[in-house]
Amino acid sequence: MQGCDASVLLDGPNSEKTAVQNWGLGGFVIIDKIKTVLEQRCPGAVSCADILNLATRDALHLAGAPSYPVFTGRRDALTSSKSSVDLPSPSISWQASLDYFKSRGLNVLDMTTLLGSHTMGKTHCRFILDRLYNFNGTRRPDPSMDSSFLSSMRKLCPPRTKKGQSDPLVYLNPQSGANYTFTQSYYSRVLSNKAVLGVDQQLLFGNDTRDITDEFAAGFEDFRRSFALSMSRMGAIKVLTGNQGQIRRNCRIPNH
Repeated sequence: MQGCDASVLLDGPNSEKTAVQNWGLGGFVIIDKIKTVLEQRCPGAVSCADILNLATRDALHLAGAPSYPVFTGRRDALTSSKSSVDLPSPSISWQASLDYFKSRGLNVLDMTTLLGSHTMGKTHCRFILDRLYNFNGTRRPDPSMDSSFLSSMRKLCPPRTKKGQSDPLVYLNPQSGANYTFTQSYYSRVLSNKAVLGVDQQLLFGNDTRDITDEFAAGFEDFRRSFALSMSRMGAIKVLTGNQGQIRRNCRIPNH
């Protein structure tokens, strides 16, 4: 991603929005409605990037996450491209995941905390088929997966979809499912080897991340406090300000 610049909101055949890593993203219509009202009342004053950050904070708070400060004044990107989407694979190694976060100014606590957002949401089966059927090319499942959990996930994600069938979606945290409730249950599932994504399960492979996982699974308030801080830190990555970028009138297209 380019940073906190709302580039993901731009339409286009080669935009971030259409990249495979962003399949399943939603909420664009809600952002459009917020922008429409703001442009009517305060034209050219509030960027799409600020709207996105504020809306994320409020949506998380409604789900039970702590509120955290969002400093406004961001500007919007002028362009968006699939080539700028560098989200890591869901099966990335523990070290590669940590390196990814560090390259953006975040640390091991931020990584372990922010992955906890997987207590809500969905993912496509295509991103976990390797864990279920061909882990590291072995033609066997990921040995770290709980056997009963593996069986239930295989029922939801067959090795091949039928003709005309779309790629199924599964909950990242089956325990909360469609309730979209922010809890520490994600960490309990990791400790029980019932994480959906490989990157989540690998939190047990590092001493620091294992200790943090144990702490968050046992104490919800510790997780809440850390989450607020890490979300605030992530919201400051590559922010456009001053004369950089623009304040779009429509979040889907750059100003002419």
